[in-house]
Amino acid sequence: MKRFIIPFIFMCVLFLSACGNSAKNQTVENASKEDESKTITYQSENGPIEVPAHPKRVVVLNGNAGDLISFGVNIVGVDEWAKASPLFKEQLEDVTTVSDEDLETIIELEPDLIIGDSDNNNLDRLKKIAPTVTYTYNKVDYLTQHLEIGKLVNKEKEAQDWIDDFKSRATTVGNKIKAKVGENSTVTVMESYDKDIGILGNSWGRGTEVLYQAMDLKMPDKVKEMTSKEGYYMISSEVLPDYVGNYLVVSKYNDQDNSYQKTELYKEMPAVKNDHVIEVDGNAFMFNDSLTLDYQLKYFEEQFLK
Repeated sequence: MKRFIIPFIFMCVLFLSACGNSAKNQTVENASKEDESKTITYQSENGPIEVPAHPKRVVVLNGNAGDLISFGVNIVGVDEWAKASPLFKEQLEDVTTVSDEDLETIIELEPDLIIGDSDNNNLDRLKKIAPTVTYTYNKVDYLTQHLEIGKLVNKEKEAQDWIDDFKSRATTVGNKIKAKVGENSTVTVMESYDKDIGILGNSWGRGTEVLYQAMDLKMPDKVKEMTSKEGYYMISSEVLPDYVGNYLVVSKYNDQDNSYQKTELYKEMPAVKNDHVIEVDGNAFMFNDSLTLDYQLKYFEEQFLK
């Protein structure tokens, strides 16, 4: 009889262990489902809005795709501008391209959160699809904007940690650059649009936040004056020399008319003659999200200090 006792006890132990593991797994699964169903109240610029505590399917219709990628948030729909950035190519390769007009496609994507600009079309209809949070461009500075995105997706600590680190790194790089080019050297950032040229202020993407705010480099007085209202100022190529400082950053697109760079007027500018022109990929430099800012900072460090 004794020979049957040990096997019986062993079977009981296995049975109780299996029951315990099953109950534990069920508890974990229930907790996971409960966690996914949780919401938080985000204080948006338009008032409080209830959003998922951990969004799983986000549609991004503004310039914050890079911030979402850095936080590890799953993006299911994104606008064509973000899709064109080579910095996001791998992460957005299989993500659907949408606009604020593609309502049916957005519905099919089943988003649990939509992030857009305050001037997007169809906002009332988008809000019926999923909680929709919008931002007004340049209403807050670029670092505060990153923090706000962090708050929205429940990643505030990660956002603040990156901000602190970026400010420290940018100050160090800025000091090195100013030590080389001179404290009073000026930098102009421009971008061509068909036959016109845009001179950019201190918060218009294309590296302007890094140059003028994070690294504290100077812009020419005329650029500062003319961009103070709109953030940019459109000029003709004929007057470009009036706005170019000691250094010139040119944001370029392959499909734009860059013939002005072949003119004698352009070639005779001191910044060009002194080889102080830094050309950047307009698609890579367009935004001011955390991933793009990191790339811009490294690129400027290499170019100014080479």
